[in-house]
Amino acid sequence: MGIIEKIKEIEAEMARTQKNKATEYHLGQLKAKIAKLRTQLLEPPKGSSGGGDGFEVTKFGHGRVALIGFPSVGKSTLLTLLTGTHSEAASYEFTTLTCIPGIIHYNDTKIQLLDLPGIIEGASEGKGRGRQVIAVAKSSDIVLMVLDASKSEGHRQILTKELEAVGLRLNKRPPQIYFKKKKTGGISFNSTMPLTHVDEKLCYQILHEYKIHNAEILFREDATVDDFIDVIEGNRKYMKCVYVYNKIDVVGIDDVDRLSRQPNSVVISCNLKLNLDRLLARMWDEMGLVRVYTKPQGQQPDFSDPVVLSADRGGCSVEDFCNHIHRSLVKDVKYVLVWGISARHYPQHCGLSHVLRDEDVVQIVKKKETDEGGRGRFKSHSDAPARISDRQKKAPLKQ
Repeated sequence: MGIIEKIKEIEAEMARTQKNKATEYHLGQLKAKIAKLRTQLLEPPKGSSGGGDGFEVTKFGHGRVALIGFPSVGKSTLLTLLTGTHSEAASYEFTTLTCIPGIIHYNDTKIQLLDLPGIIEGASEGKGRGRQVIAVAKSSDIVLMVLDASKSEGHRQILTKELEAVGLRLNKRPPQIYFKKKKTGGISFNSTMPLTHVDEKLCYQILHEYKIHNAEILFREDATVDDFIDVIEGNRKYMKCVYVYNKIDVVGIDDVDRLSRQPNSVVISCNLKLNLDRLLARMWDEMGLVRVYTKPQGQQPDFSDPVVLSADRGGCSVEDFCNHIHRSLVKDVKYVLVWGISARHYPQHCGLSHVLRDEDVVQIVKKKETDEGGRGRFKSHSDAPARISDRQKKAPLKQ
């Protein structure tokens, strides 16, 4: 029996099992088994040399956005409108067969937009190059899920389910659970608040399923069984996702109003070019890019070429800003002058731990270098050797 058949058999058993207090331990074990099998499904087969035929796209720009959706929902048209890169669009499905990159120039930054082939139900099992598509989506900073406003709401649930099956968690934050494997000492279980979804016995059974007998667990929130399994697996990616409803020109105004009020949703029309500016603004907010402008001493700030930072790519502190310019700059920094939203007064003297905000202006003041011989008439250090044995003997006086 293959891995996919085993997963389907366990899912059928879970569907048959009634959900109550008596069966929650059994269901927890079944969920752990499914998570283990899905992790095996993502691993390359034994004996294979390297990866398969994936989409080779070099990272470019300050951020990366992936377009995911069913075939023929308008992904290629959206890429052409936003970036100017031509991606073939036609009235039949699977027009796009590979990954087509484009660049969005927005707010003095360059954002890479990837048009991926349409994915279908069963993509997490490898149908229709689904695994390669999802692997590229994992490497991006944010996912734009393009949906057809005229189709049923079920498409959104199917796509979310396929992405969750391969370890992508959309619009969720990592669970506040501390988990660490140990060599000895058994399992220590603690929680800082009352737990309603899991208990100590259920956690022990799930850990036993993973053959973990020595570990330290601390729950800092009322998490579910799925959250605990995600922490044990350790290969989950938590990403932001914006649901983009295209083709609003073919549905009524009531449906458009209902779709636009859903959380993390934007309605657009590629055919009539409606609401594209709102989509770009929403995408910018979700990515959380921070533009920092540099100011040389005694000169005006340079507003033409900002240094772009983000919390997902390194961080937004002054130290990250210095490392972005040059690695050796941090040890030469004396202090930093900051103008902008993050400063309490203008200019504010800041250290390396200060967190910068969008459109801040930064001036770095370096430590003054002392000359080799010291400053002024007095030397700052002696030229004498450290050890007596290293001293040179003077030449003898002439007789």
